[in-house]
Amino acid sequence: MKGMIVIDKELCKGCAYCVDACPLGIIVIENRFNKKGFFTAHAEDIDKCTGCAICAQMCPEIAIEVYREVETTRSR
Repeated sequence: MKGMIVIDKELCKGCAYCVDACPLGIIVIENRFNKKGFFTAHAEDIDKCTGCAICAQMCPEIAIEVYREVETTRSR
């Protein structure tokens, strides 16, 4: 399944729970900070994301939205 995450940089406090939780290791902490002065999380290789939502479940700030591509099958 193909997935995608969107991280709200202004809600993220850089706790890195999502970084530790991501089974594919695609989330990293950026070296630039947001308006509140926190170094925020970033999905580095989003093409590998499966949309498992573990990162969003771990986020205490609810800063991560997860989207999944819906697979459709045609019946004849």
